[in-house]
Amino acid sequence: MAASLLSALSFSLQNPRETLKVPRPQIPLLGSPLLLRARKALTLPSLLPSRHLSSSERLRSVPNARVSSTPTATRNYEFADGVAEVELRLDIGALGVQSSRDVFVDVDETSLLIRVKVAGTLITLMETDRLFERIKSSETIWYIDEDQLVLNLKKYDADLKWPDIKESWESLSVGIPQLLKGTSVYIIGDSTEINEAVAKELANGIGYVPLYTSELLERYAQQSVDSWVASEGADSVAAAESAVLESLSSHVRTVVATLGGQHGAASRPDRWRHLHAGFTVWLSRSEAIDEASAKEEAQRHIEDGSLAYTKADIVVKLGGWDIGYARDVAQGCLSALKQLTLSDKQLAGKKSLYIRLGCRGDWPNIKPPGWDPSSG
Repeated sequence: MAASLLSALSFSLQNPRETLKVPRPQIPLLGSPLLLRARKALTLPSLLPSRHLSSSERLRSVPNARVSSTPTATRNYEFADGVAEVELRLDIGALGVQSSRDVFVDVDETSLLIRVKVAGTLITLMETDRLFERIKSSETIWYIDEDQLVLNLKKYDADLKWPDIKESWESLSVGIPQLLKGTSVYIIGDSTEINEAVAKELANGIGYVPLYTSELLERYAQQSVDSWVASEGADSVAAAESAVLESLSSHVRTVVATLGGQHGAASRPDRWRHLHAGFTVWLSRSEAIDEASAKEEAQRHIEDGSLAYTKADIVVKLGGWDIGYARDVAQGCLSALKQLTLSDKQLAGKKSLYIRLGCRGDWPNIKPPGWDPSSG
């Protein structure tokens, strides 16, 4: 059945290289259930000691200063991306700031806090602990230009274009495609429902085509996946999904949601040949109580290697699940994809080479052209 399925699906996608254009939603980001965004050899960079005063030190340096509990509107700014730096402009004319001595800017590699002193009260103009990417904090320059406070922040990576000052769903959706370079994304994990919900959000955000192997299989077999498993067994379904993945491996700009459970190809170590054609994201549910323990759990799974899912490029740990969290999880996937692709800028090109050589199963140590997989 798998062979005939592959033939049937060979022409099932029209214009696979066309990007699906989806309007970008403007729904505010809710609290995230994510415990961890991690990868095998990738961890969040440790923060270097900041040369700038912390917010608490700033407070101590301002006599009789009070802190405003309500920050001003954080979208009241202008942002521009240059080659080596980004520029941020905030309107302060209406606040009555008298001099630069009333402005307090605290930065480190990944965070930014801007406050101004007005009538003895410190007002927060902007606060984020997640800049879009790292900056060289010691080279930060700020000054007042008429009614605007201007900050120039030096980028660590001059080649990366910043859509916005902060890492958010909107900025990641715009910024990540430049790093993926058309490479598809495969969502794997124990739950088909979660895989599909996250794949849909992710695809809509970055303008990729969402595809669900469950739908392709059911369309071909004219029965549900559960019925197929009951009638022919999990091995038959896994083999058929492998045929689907082979058909999809040459397509670009897709987000593919795979089957969860033991009947899914991703749960079987010998079915990963074509999954390596894209960036694989493992959505792993966890009972860890905090991010540190979730990270330890993920590392144990990776080192143990008993789960086929540990072959994934990225692991995203979920502390719980509700359909309303799909976008939050998708944002976590984008953030992890950003870290992954920035840590190895040749990775997308390597995926493309792997596809061109026929997805022979030699990932990540790609053999020369003419290599025979049967030779080991």
